[in-house]
Amino acid sequence: MDTRTYEVVTYGCQMNEHDSERLAGLLEGAGYVRAADDAQADVVVFNTCAVRENADNRLYGNLGHLLPVKKAHPGMQIAVGGCLAQKDRGTITAKAPWVDVVFGTHNIGSLPALLDRARHNAEAQVEILEALETFPSTLPTRRESPYAGWVSISVGCNNTCTFCIVPSLRGRERNRRAGDILAEVRALVDDGVLEVTLLGQNVNSYGSDLGDRGAFAALLRACGAVEGLERVRFTSPHPKDFTDDVIAAMAETPNVMPHLHMPLQSGSDAVLRRMQRSYRQERFLGIVSRVRDAIPDAAITTDVIVGFPGETEADFAETLRVVREARFASAFTFQYSPRPGTPAATMDGQVPKAVVQERYERLVALQEEVSWAENRAQVGRRVELLVATGEGRKDAGTGRLSGRARDNRLVHFAGSPQVRPGDVVETVVTYAAPHHLLAEGPLLAHRRTRAGDAFETPRAAGVPLGMPGVGVPAG
Repeated sequence: MDTRTYEVVTYGCQMNEHDSERLAGLLEGAGYVRAADDAQADVVVFNTCAVRENADNRLYGNLGHLLPVKKAHPGMQIAVGGCLAQKDRGTITAKAPWVDVVFGTHNIGSLPALLDRARHNAEAQVEILEALETFPSTLPTRRESPYAGWVSISVGCNNTCTFCIVPSLRGRERNRRAGDILAEVRALVDDGVLEVTLLGQNVNSYGSDLGDRGAFAALLRACGAVEGLERVRFTSPHPKDFTDDVIAAMAETPNVMPHLHMPLQSGSDAVLRRMQRSYRQERFLGIVSRVRDAIPDAAITTDVIVGFPGETEADFAETLRVVREARFASAFTFQYSPRPGTPAATMDGQVPKAVVQERYERLVALQEEVSWAENRAQVGRRVELLVATGEGRKDAGTGRLSGRARDNRLVHFAGSPQVRPGDVVETVVTYAAPHHLLAEGPLLAHRRTRAGDAFETPRAAGVPLGMPGVGVPAG
């Protein structure tokens, strides 16, 4: 039989991106090869998100576009996984009967077997498990980046935010053993990785099922002892679980980056209560203040939801006040949209769409102003950049390259033929825009890395970045 090709299409958060790398690793382990950019894949996998209002429309629209493609390519298969698959279950094949496989968030490891079974039985296979069998990080992987890797330290969530459907789809929080996490980190570093991001739906509650509130800070410090690991990031922490020992670990561990992404969601205590976010404005701003005291150059970023049910103009004014005071480097801003199955979807006081839009525009304008001012303060600073692949070239005409500073700011800089994604350079910021910085002068330093060497490996020849999974089954 000819070698079958695949494509994985990812929607949603970093957890989904991490899962997609595992899906690609599983498929390649089963003999599939990644489809060329200009070729139609034999297997198309959608790894879905259920958080945003248009998630359903986006999926079914793409599935509709693929129907004539599938008719023109006998033997082509379509698989749908992730949070939307966990939520919708059998309705996906009812709405799109040309889908071959539906699998949930708890059984991504079943994908190759489900594809084989669907092909053999000539009928759709739907498998949705209710509980996690294996941590995603124990599965094979095909990493997209030669220099960065995701490491899942926990899965699931014990919070009950009224706007969020994720806990019901990913289940209760389950933590990995620290030894398994560190073994995976060391294996990634041995593979040339310079940066790891520790992942969890509520990453800083790590250790909660072990009764150890200091476990996350200890894990950050342990990552500091991994030789060759240059950058450690984590996402996303919850303010209710943010303790001073974590701030100390960030400040005292050189390879833990001076960047904190901590969701605010709203600056109004009344709205936070309706959201069932178990912190208040004062606590959030207190964490921001203590982080800045310990790490003066830290960049703090956030998420904000506008127009949550019952939000008044006074509530929204409190959000604007917190944004001004916190001085976020950037913010992901969202207009509230009801998600079926969440308590907020049926709450009284749904805010009219026109009001939500107007408030959203005011919030974005304020955050743009703050971001630009915070970025202008970076002009003249010497920055160390990890040269990026995802951002690519800023401008083919100028030959600029892009990289991430230690505080995660995006910097476009004057490149050279010797600089590769995965290398590390140092330069000086010369110009600031709201969403990026420019460094137009000559490089002050350039360090070639094993990650840069890996980028030059001809991946089209079928050599994936990655490693076997490390760890044990959940349970």
